[in-house]
Amino acid sequence: MLDPSNPQALDLTDFATYINSCLMLAKKRLKKYASLEEVAAAENDINAYPRLKNLHEPRDIFVLDEDSISARDIGEATSSLLAGKVLLEHTCAGEATRLGLGTKYLINPRLDLTCEVMQRLTGQKQWPVDPMELKSMSLGRRHMLQLAWDLSNLAEDNGRDPAKVLQSQTLLVIVNEATVTSVEMDFHEAGFYGFDPSKVLFMVQKSFHGFSLEGGNWFYDTSSPLRLHNHGQMLMQTTMDNQVYRNEDGNKERLPWPTFRSILEGFDDKISFNIEDLDYLNQALDITGLAAALKLGADGARMVMEVVTNNPDNPQKGGACFWEPKLERNVIIESFQLGSIDNSEITFLNKNINHYPYPATALSMAHDQGLSMPMAVKNGCLYFQPVQGDLNFLLPTAYVRRANLKPIHSWKSGTTTIPALEAMAAQEKRPGFLEWASELTGLKL
Repeated sequence: MLDPSNPQALDLTDFATYINSCLMLAKKRLKKYASLEEVAAAENDINAYPRLKNLHEPRDIFVLDEDSISARDIGEATSSLLAGKVLLEHTCAGEATRLGLGTKYLINPRLDLTCEVMQRLTGQKQWPVDPMELKSMSLGRRHMLQLAWDLSNLAEDNGRDPAKVLQSQTLLVIVNEATVTSVEMDFHEAGFYGFDPSKVLFMVQKSFHGFSLEGGNWFYDTSSPLRLHNHGQMLMQTTMDNQVYRNEDGNKERLPWPTFRSILEGFDDKISFNIEDLDYLNQALDITGLAAALKLGADGARMVMEVVTNNPDNPQKGGACFWEPKLERNVIIESFQLGSIDNSEITFLNKNINHYPYPATALSMAHDQGLSMPMAVKNGCLYFQPVQGDLNFLLPTAYVRRANLKPIHSWKSGTTTIPALEAMAAQEKRPGFLEWASELTGLKL
């Protein structure tokens, strides 16, 4: 079983030490298994949370409403954001495997969603929004424009110069090895979307070969397929030397971990945005959520996780919030660790919107300790699948929910392709948006 509250420390000096740490974990945790087939058959037990039978419904979840978040809290959050005191992280490395269209940042509906593809994804021959009628923009370009648009509007609403507010922001854009050049070119072509190139940081998430078992010995199999080690590895990689970099003029300035950590110390919060979130295309900024994170951070929280209620009529499994008696606190436990727990027993699910008040603390913990390392057998090899949400076991963490709960709204598969197109069409129809975007980027859109 895998206890994320007591992970075995990893050596995150560089990729070689990380791979060696993974190898040591495989040897230690999988001694009794004679083959990868046996490991695959026992995967649920290997990754299971050790205290499943003792969990209870969560307690004291912070409700975001007019009673808990005051006008002063909103004002402080707005001031922090306008001053560039919030690190805006954009996770763009994951492949859209269920869509079969490659990395989501680069998906351009006008170019990629042909009639054949749309029929495959939706099972329909007609759609409320025809992809060919949308502007030729990738999801990533829409994502960055929405952020710049909302920040500009926020600046104007508060009597600030939008251009100066954009220049004050710091972004961390995380991409994969296959698309890094294309994403960097996108930023250069769009004039960095009005942001200061020296404050736009990039990182390329590393992919790894699998581990194989031969003659009772585990080894790193360089003949196996390369795969990402999930978003937990992404988080840990940001704390390695020379992984985060600037690319102002084609010359990459790589930052040692102590340098990046000192940059982190200047922020009140770090928010990790997901490229597939469709609500983002309507409103990229969540001032209420930021206000709650800053307020809870002032009270000692170093991670703030938002939860939504499960649908009682059609409950689903996901990262679940429970009260953990042994730890005497709420925790979020990932779905693959929930074993035989029935979906109906899950009241609150992780919405995958995480805040890190005073982010230097959270990332220093990830660097010094590392996360727990669940395992999965894929393509006949063993791969590790750490999740960044497991930091909640290592940090003082607060859990929040909306007074009026809404379901998760993201582009993950064929069933959410039509809502994705509708969100893009609504973005384009916003009065003045396309004209503003062309002026900001210098591009004909």
